[in-house]
Amino acid sequence: MTVKVGINGYGTVGKRVADAVTKQDDMELVGVAKRSPTYEAEMAVDKGYPFYAASEKYLDGFEEKGIPYEGMLEDLLEKANIIIDGTPKKAGYKPVYEEAGVKAIWQGGEDHELTGISFNSMANYDEAYGADYLRVVSCNTTGLLRTLYPLLENVGIDNCKAVMVRRGADPWDTSRGPINSINPVLDIPSHHGPDVKSVLPEIDIQTTAVKVPTTIMHLHSVIVDLEKEVGTKEVVDLWEETPRVKFFEASEGIDSTAKVMEYAKDRDNNRGDLNEIAVWKDAIKVEGSTLYYYQAIHQESDIIPENIDAIRAMCELEEDNEKSIQKTNEAMGIQ
Repeated sequence: MTVKVGINGYGTVGKRVADAVTKQDDMELVGVAKRSPTYEAEMAVDKGYPFYAASEKYLDGFEEKGIPYEGMLEDLLEKANIIIDGTPKKAGYKPVYEEAGVKAIWQGGEDHELTGISFNSMANYDEAYGADYLRVVSCNTTGLLRTLYPLLENVGIDNCKAVMVRRGADPWDTSRGPINSINPVLDIPSHHGPDVKSVLPEIDIQTTAVKVPTTIMHLHSVIVDLEKEVGTKEVVDLWEETPRVKFFEASEGIDSTAKVMEYAKDRDNNRGDLNEIAVWKDAIKVEGSTLYYYQAIHQESDIIPENIDAIRAMCELEEDNEKSIQKTNEAMGIQ
């Protein structure tokens, strides 16, 4: 079976998911839709992706720029079994998808209540199996779940406290910067802890966040009170076996987020992305039953493989989450 996938919102997330879909042998990209005639629309056409206009408001702009389109969003919905919604949060497309009778996946900017299912490939794949709607949680929440879930399953977690050191803006987003400031996020707790609990309600977690003048990655400082005493090596061994977690070591010269992203470029990753969560191996430390570690999140790309696994679960292409994760990783070149 091949699932027909459409993308509504061809921006940071949409264009990456589109590329990832084309690498899967059980999915077909039937089109992408975008509201405005930007360079991204031109590049989608250049790649040969069937292109659709998401709004009549900008049709004159598409025609003026010579960007061909095959129809409107409604036409794309007739061809797709499932839609990846990469539009700005609260754009309000759910009634449109419901009327068209297509499944849909939203991103972490939306509220959990929109779909009732918040998704992580390792933690709740079964809950998503056959679902009509879900949201893939945010980049930071995905990062926390990647490292916390195996600890919860194999060791047990009494409590977790994490500080999100957040990038001020994405690299392309000049409307938010330059920023010569460190801005505390004054909503306490930050949304990340409740977001983790929307996937794993049994985790006792508290989070805070600060925004800093950088664009390339987020960084987490995490302290976990485990249910039992384990050695540092046991944690390292556990994460070594965890998909989409990648170790870096300051002793090998990778001691900053800038150097992590330089590694991703040197590895010839598409767009210089890092789909894995970066964990500093030489900063993992367990004292008694308390675990300390740092991890870094490439906010533009870590959720992309989760979207692919969500498609596979919702469309019932694969019952086993480990098999789906492996299939996605192999197709995307994730180590």
